[in-house]
This record gives sequence, C-alpha cells and structure tokens, in this order.
Amino acid sequence: MTNSQTLAPTLRLSPGKIILWSLLILGLVAAGIRYTKGMGAVSNMNNVYSFGLWISLDLLCGVALAAGAFTTCTVVYILGKEEYRPLVKPAVLTGFLGYLAVILALLVDVGRPERLWYMIIYQNTHSPLFEVGLCVMTYTFVLFCEFSPVFFEWLGWHKLGHFFHKLVIPFVILGTVLSTLHQSSLGMLFLMMSDKINPLWHTPFLQLFFFVSAATAGLAMVVFESTIAHKVYGMEQETPLLGKLAKAIPWMLGLLLTLKVSELIWAGDFHLLFEPGKFTWFYWIEILGGVVAPMILLAIPAIRRKQSTLFFSSLLVILGLMFNRFNIGLLTWKRPAWDTGYIPHWMEFAVSFGVIAGAILVYDFVARRMNLFSNGHGAAEGGHHHA
Repeated sequence: MTNSQTLAPTLRLSPGKIILWSLLILGLVAAGIRYTKGMGAVSNMNNVYSFGLWISLDLLCGVALAAGAFTTCTVVYILGKEEYRPLVKPAVLTGFLGYLAVILALLVDVGRPERLWYMIIYQNTHSPLFEVGLCVMTYTFVLFCEFSPVFFEWLGWHKLGHFFHKLVIPFVILGTVLSTLHQSSLGMLFLMMSDKINPLWHTPFLQLFFFVSAATAGLAMVVFESTIAHKVYGMEQETPLLGKLAKAIPWMLGLLLTLKVSELIWAGDFHLLFEPGKFTWFYWIEILGGVVAPMILLAIPAIRRKQSTLFFSSLLVILGLMFNRFNIGLLTWKRPAWDTGYIPHWMEFAVSFGVIAGAILVYDFVARRMNLFSNGHGAAEGGHHHA
C-alpha cells in the first residue's frame, strides 16, 4: 500500500481495539462517578497535595508530547523543508487529539469544571495559569483549523476545505507562537514553588527547559507515531525521512543538556548530583536515560537508518520527557506526594488511560476513513477521499 491510498474502513474488533474500548468505557464510568459523587470518590488528592497524577500525566506530559504538531509545521511551512510534508497531517492530528485529551482530562480534574470558561470572561492576566489555559484553548482551535481541510474534504465540502487551506500559513504562525508561549508557561507554574521542588529541578530557567524539551520530544513523537501508524496500517515505512528528521534531535538534546548542567553550575547546585538519595538517582536516570543515551544513539547514522533502533532511540526521548515532567510535578517535591498520604486512586489511572484510549480510537477512525497518509498534501490540504 502506498502512502497516497486511503485505508479501507473495518468493523473487526481486534484484541487491541477491545482493550482500547474497555479502557475508554472504564474511564467514562470513573468520570461519571466523579461528576455525580465528587472528586473524593475517584481521587486520593488532598488539601496538602493537590497536584496529582492528572496534572503530571495528562497536562504536563500530554501538552509536551503533542508538540510534534507545531515542530513539524514549523519545519515544513516556515523553514520550507517540503520533503517532510508527508509527516504533517498525522502530526497535526496527533497534536489536536493530544490537546483535546488534555482538555477532557482537566474537565475531570478541575473542581468546578462548569466554570472553566470563566477565565475567558474574568481574566487574571497576572496568572501563568490563565496564559496556559487561554493558549491551550486557542491552540486546540488552531490545530482543528489546520486539520479541517482533511475533514471537510471527507464530508465533500470542498469549497470550505479550500478556504481553510488558503489560511494555512497564518494558522501555522499563530500555532507556533501559541505553542512557544504555553509550553514555556507550564514551566512558569512551578517557579513559585521553590520551597517545594527539589533544587535539582527548580530553576529560574524552567520556562526555557520546558520549551526546549517539549520541542525535542515533539520530533521524537513524530517518529514514534509515524512508525507505529505505518506498521498498524500495513504501509511502507518512512524510515529514511524519519531518520533525516531525527538528525536534529541530538543537537536539541545537546542544547538541553548544556543548559541543565550550566544552570546547576551557575546556581551552585552542581554538588547535588553526587549527594546520596533517591532524588539524585531520579535525576541521573532522567539525564542519562532520556537525554545522554538517545543523544549519542541518534548521532550515529546507522542507528537512524534502521527502523527498530530509530524507534527505540525516539522512545527514550519520550520516556525521558515524561520522567522529567513526573519528577517536577509529582515525585521530587521536598515533601513527596506519598508523605502527604497521596497515592493515586485506581480511578485516576482509569480516567487518564480512558482519555488516551479514546484519542487512539479517534486517530484510527480518521486514519481508516480520511486522506491522512499522503505524499501530496499537507495538514491544511485535503485531497479527495477515495472510497
């Protein structure tokens, strides 16, 4: 099957789909209990520790791993690297579903979800959370607009799809600006927590670290998503193209490593790397496993040319990013979550995995019915659907 063909829809329930549907239904049940019986019925969060699993996994990891959309669009539309155009539509869809999943998860996490829209009317412009919320809302809409030509072409609304196609460059520019703002502002949320977060992670440069790590993980996520999608749908792998895209990852990881080490030296905290304790081990695992190892691996051309090693190296980047966000949001506070009595409730996991499962099922629906994988069209270019 070539990349320009539309996949045939299937109603067959594979073991994978049965698992995904089960997770989605379980997540919906947990969300229903939360809305009818309150937060305490599904979560172990308390007044001492209110940044639970949902913040670390759904918000911090979800937003960062959806960064592949803005990095890929920037590479293609702003830097003019047309060879990467086949990667744009799947990346934009992944980004859109990622941000949508974040919003749905936050509707469960927020104490009064029916008032989430209040921040648009009653604006606290001094709050980084306001900036994050506004940018995430706006950027989710921008991602929909970037992908909408594919959707409209599938519906047969060719004129509307062509109209949005004409706006692709402004949407990409707006999306890049919004992503830069809120990826960094997520780091700003933790600046005020110097008395809570371990100094190995707390730094005045958290905003910069959040942005650089998200942009790097975004490229790795494109490799990860594309490799799995092409394997699942029996399509020819794009390993040469993905390997070429991955050439930028070692440089970005090198920049991130340099910034982190330089900051520790500048702050006088470099000695903390050698002090005994679990936090030191967490930091070394994060840096060696999620930064140094993939940086070395992806700098080797032979690694980038082979699908399995390219995939594994990109997976290390993604896992390193996730471990970093969990370290900052959950694991390395000076009074760790478990010391406050907080251990995630099983229904917290149910909600998170249910949201992820739902996003995967929607991706599968789009992949099988719309013109998602094609060499001739970008995210804002629809192409005609072939039955």
